[in-house]
Amino acid sequence: MDDDAILAEQKRYYSARAPEYDDWWFRRGRYAHDPPHVREGWFADQRELETILDAFTPDGEVLELAAGTGLWTRHLVRHATRVTAVDASPEVLALNRARVDASNVDYVVADIFAWQPTQTYDVCFFGFWLSHVPESRFDDFWKKVAAALRAGGRVFLVDGAAQQAAHTSRQTSDERTVRTLADGREFEIVKRFWEPDDLASRLASLGWRFAFRCSTNGHFLYGSGASERQPSRYSSPR
Repeated sequence: MDDDAILAEQKRYYSARAPEYDDWWFRRGRYAHDPPHVREGWFADQRELETILDAFTPDGEVLELAAGTGLWTRHLVRHATRVTAVDASPEVLALNRARVDASNVDYVVADIFAWQPTQTYDVCFFGFWLSHVPESRFDDFWKKVAAALRAGGRVFLVDGAAQQAAHTSRQTSDERTVRTLADGREFEIVKRFWEPDDLASRLASLGWRFAFRCSTNGHFLYGSGASERQPSRYSSPR
């Protein structure tokens, strides 16, 4: 499939996966069979990310791209004046709305690659999204992030740290994986794994200053940064 076709399938996958998405995060159902030390490390890394995000203080007007079921929106609303939560799947945004139940969130159903910001923001956040951006769209995606930020704007992102064996996925190339839902349906999607230094270098070539690291138990990649072309309140993650 070309990129347009696989990105269309990716949207279908996340709409279909909406009812079971949180099982992955909370290690329920098909994801409940990790050894105890792996489960403990997974949840410890989650707490680490939440602490780092709180320290980052995503205040002011916040743009959340690929907002999903609200696992991160629920933390953003505690700091933000207002959150604009964008996702291509109305199914996941319905779950987000029910989970967060906050008056300072505006929900936007839109394909992120086609969507254009109508205002500027103090912070742009995305969780487990960058790994779904193919190389052919990478530069344009970051131009969109830059256009969405006002002077001094900051970015915080979270993603998977490295490829991990899972019975629900099968990596078919450096950019693609086949994912299996609980009902057996399979979807091919974009999935790219970044090393911290490689991602920082790649973004530096586009005019961004970022610092990345992996969580203590190695499950997640996270970092914050800003454009080098404008003043910022940037500070490195711990």
